[in-house]
Amino acid sequence: MADQIEHIGESTVQHGPENDRVYVMHGDATDTELAGRVADLREEHGYSKIFAKIPAALFGSFRELGCQIEAFIPGYFRGEADALLVSAFFDEARRRPSETETSNLDIVFSSPPRDLVFDPDVRVEVLSSEEAAEIAHVFTQVFETYPFPIHDPAYIRETMETHIVYFGIRDEGRLVGVSSAEKDTKAECVEMTDFAVLPETQGKRYASYLLRAMEERMREEGLHVAYTIARALSIGMNKTFYHARYRFSGMLVNNTNISGGRESMNVWYKPLRPELT
Repeated sequence: MADQIEHIGESTVQHGPENDRVYVMHGDATDTELAGRVADLREEHGYSKIFAKIPAALFGSFRELGCQIEAFIPGYFRGEADALLVSAFFDEARRRPSETETSNLDIVFSSPPRDLVFDPDVRVEVLSSEEAAEIAHVFTQVFETYPFPIHDPAYIRETMETHIVYFGIRDEGRLVGVSSAEKDTKAECVEMTDFAVLPETQGKRYASYLLRAMEERMREEGLHVAYTIARALSIGMNKTFYHARYRFSGMLVNNTNISGGRESMNVWYKPLRPELT
C-alpha cells in the first residue's frame, strides 16, 4: 500500500511504512506548528526517518527534532529564497549510505561534462491523458517499487490535471521512454523526475533528450529553478544531470523505497533563468 499524503496547514506531508519515514513534500513558512505535527506522526508510527523540504525560516524548529541539512536548492522559492532538505534519523543503520552509493559520485565526476549530440530522429512529445496506461506500463517495467503510485493510470491522469507534465519518446510507435516535470507553481520551481527508459533502448541517451525538452518547456512556463532527486545507485541518471550542467548539492541517505529496496538519493539543481546563474 502506498504511503499516504495529508495536508498540515499550507504544507503537504507524505508518510507511511513503505518508505518508513515522514516526508514534508512542501513546507510552508507560515506553518509554525509543522515540526511538532511531524514529530507526532513519527512517534505515533515509529518511522525511522524524518525528511523535509522546507524554507530556511522553518529550520530552527526542525533542528529541535534532530534534523540536519542533507542538501539544498538555491532559489527554490520564486528564485528568491533557498529550500533546505533536512533529515533526522531514528535508526543508526539508516544513517549510513552504501559504499557503492558514495563511490558512484567519484565515477560521475571523473570526466568533464559533455554536450548532447543532437539526433533529429529522436522526438520528445508531451503526453496526454489518453496515454496514461502506456505511461504506467513503462513505469511498471522499469520500477519494481516507487514512492508514489506511478504504476496506476488513474494517478497519472489525476496528476496531469493538477501539476505534472509527462514527456515521452516513441520508437516505431511504441513508448520507450518517459519522464515527468512536477511543478510547484506556488514556489515557481520544478522537479525533473520519474525518468524511465526501457532497458533495450539504454545507451541512446534518451533521458538526456527528455531532460532537454523538459527544460525548454519549463522555461517557457516561467519557472525559475529545476532540480532532481536521483538514485545514488544509478550512475547513468546522475551522469545525465551532470552532463546537463546541474549542480550537486548533497545526498539524502537511505531515503526512498525504489526499485525494490531503500536507496540513497542525490540532489542536483539548475537555474532556468539567466539572472539566477
